[in-house]
Parts: sequence; structure tokens; C-alpha cells
Amino acid sequence: MSTQYECLKSPDLYAEAFGIAAPEALLGKEVWPRQLGFFIRKAAAPEAVPLGSPESHLDNEQAEHSQPASTAAPLLLQLAQGQFGLVPTWVKSASDAKLRSTKLAVTRYETMSTATPTRETWLRAQRCIIPMQAFFEDDWRSRRAVPTRIARVDGKPMGVAGLWECWKQGDEEIVSFTLLTVNANSHALMNRYGQNGNEKRMPAILNEGAYGAWLSAPLEKAREFMRAYPAQLLLANPVQKK
Repeated sequence: MSTQYECLKSPDLYAEAFGIAAPEALLGKEVWPRQLGFFIRKAAAPEAVPLGSPESHLDNEQAEHSQPASTAAPLLLQLAQGQFGLVPTWVKSASDAKLRSTKLAVTRYETMSTATPTRETWLRAQRCIIPMQAFFEDDWRSRRAVPTRIARVDGKPMGVAGLWECWKQGDEEIVSFTLLTVNANSHALMNRYGQNGNEKRMPAILNEGAYGAWLSAPLEKAREFMRAYPAQLLLANPVQKK
């Protein structure tokens, strides 16, 4: 699938859609592999505010659905930034990290717990949410690639499930993330995209009420969030190539 997505249009949308403090500045309109992007992860105080507190811009009903039912402790969120394209901790050098990152911008959820690059990240429960306004796919039905922008019908931001990692060597550090994908062969919309004959994939878009649960769910329950987003809630529009 495509490895290009569109960032949120304004800083205020981070608070409105995800209940997290808005960034001081946006990083750019679109994100490609090796570029910096925002992601949301669990954090310990004092780096974040409790989900559902006045500072988080969430009302009580939203907080109730976002907090894990199995614990009374507040879920703390942090808006972080990192490179789009996961860098495993065992990579030997920063130059090697750059080479690997383009191949690890997206990860099949079916292999995230067994593949060498993501297994330890998954077991450490380093899950995240990638905020985006839209993502891009190529429509090959005319036998030529037609870039297509795919967004929610209501225009609201999407939260895509992902994994994050922190690579360190000496004084060098690379924070990175990968977005998770699910099978879309039977999806009424997404089965149109991607090369003919290849498996169809789509980002693992989370339901709004599941953001907190995805970040805090026990490992054995986390796979339950890997579902194809309903086709009727998505809108696809061809775009001109730049």
C-alpha cells in the first residue's frame, strides 16, 4: 500500500480529535518515509496530562470510553514526533537505519509479533496512534496509476494504529514509527487500489472510542483492534500528481 499520508490541517485538531495538547507548530502537510511525523503514545507524568482531565480537552463521556476498564489509573498521553519508518533497536548504525526505514514505514499486523524488525517492539507494547487527515493510494483499474486521496466522509481526522521505537547508539538517537495495515481484499472500497494480482491492504484505522483502549489493552487483546474500517465511512477522490 501507499506510504504517503496527509497530516492534520491545524494544531487545534489534535486537541479536538485526540484530546491532547496541540503542537506548537506543524511539521508539514504530508509525510513520506524518513520524514518526521507526529504520533501519540502512552507516557508517564509529568510529560503528559491524564486523558479526561480539563487540560486534555475531552469531556467526561469521551474519557469514560477512552480509559481502560480494567484499571482506575488515568491514561497519560504524549504527542511525540519521529521518523516515519521504524528503526529496530538492533540496527548497527544510523546509515543502516536510513536504509531499513523505508521498508518499515508500514507493517502487516499479521506478522508484527513474529517478524524480526517488530517483534520486540510489539512485545514491549510500544503501540501508538498516527493522526492523519487522509492517506493516498494508487488506483490501477485503468492500467495506469491514478493517485487517490482517501479520507473520512465527515472530514474528521483518522487515528491509525502503529508501533513506535527508539534507537540509540552513543549520542545518536532516532525515534521512529510504523503504521499497521490489515487485509482489504474484501473491502468494498479499498479492494480497488494497489497493483492487480497483489494482496490489497489498508491502514488499521481505529474507531474514535477505541483510542485509549488500543494504547492500554493487554497484549493478548490488542490484536482485536486490527479490523478494516467500514467502507461507507470513507471517501476516495482522485488527485493530480505534483
